Amino acid sequence: MKHLFKQESLKKLIDILLLLLIIKLLWFAVGILWLPSSGVNNAKEVGAKPLYYRAKLTPNKAAVPTKKTPVATAKREESMAGILLLAVYSASDATVVTVEHNKKTKVLTKGDSINGFILESAGNNFAKFSKNSKTYKISLLKGKGNKDSSIKDISDTNSSSPEMKSSEALSRPEGEIVDAGGVKIIDKSLLDHYAKNMDDIYKNIGIAESRKGKDINGFKITFVRKDSHFAKLGVKRGDILKSINGQEINSYNVAFDIYKNIQSVQNLTLVIERDKEEVELEYEIN
Repeated sequence: MKHLFKQESLKKLIDILLLLLIIKLLWFAVGILWLPSSGVNNAKEVGAKPLYYRAKLTPNKAAVPTKKTPVATAKREESMAGILLLAVYSASDATVVTVEHNKKTKVLTKGDSINGFILESAGNNFAKFSKNSKTYKISLLKGKGNKDSSIKDISDTNSSSPEMKSSEALSRPEGEIVDAGGVKIIDKSLLDHYAKNMDDIYKNIGIAESRKGKDINGFKITFVRKDSHFAKLGVKRGDILKSINGQEINSYNVAFDIYKNIQSVQNLTLVIERDKEEVELEYEIN
């Protein structure tokens, strides 16, 4: 039988394979003992954090804003730019102030308005107005025509019950002014009515301060309602009231003091300036 391989060739092949196996085993032993543990195949796991992001697959509920408890705040008081308080009259049944706006004076009673500001109340040296649900407070201007810069509250010495006041306010003033030739006779009931109803005065006659330089030298009549009691007194628009019963009216204090005591007078003598001349008007109280 003929052999496919020669015996010598087969022996050489086996020797080569054995030599390769020995080299492989030696290389493996050297790699374990001395070679560094690096490279692609022998890299250690270094414990790096995985690159991923947390994501909720369910939709978040809409954040509900927390309801804040409103902080209670006091009603705001502000100043009224451009409006000056010149005088204050505060009685138990009447509130009257005189203000200056755009270099013009105006007398206001409770409920009247100027430039949108409504007069609500007054104290001894201030007045309170309202506008757009806000409260505005202005103080009495010191030294502007007032000898006494602080005007005190004037208490009503002839106060009556609320029922009587309401009926008096609703009733029309009784009595007339009679011209007796040179002297006009005023029914006392008229004085009683206007002393207790100041609002009726300013509905029938307008009064503004008159100045000489910086000082008040009287009060000017700006209008007189036709057929009113004041028209029957003989005063006219443009007259400047200088004095009453010999007392010069050179401040708001004086004017209000005369008004306060008007019911106690027996006669009236008015000195007015008309067309740059002084005219004297006489009245008797009956």
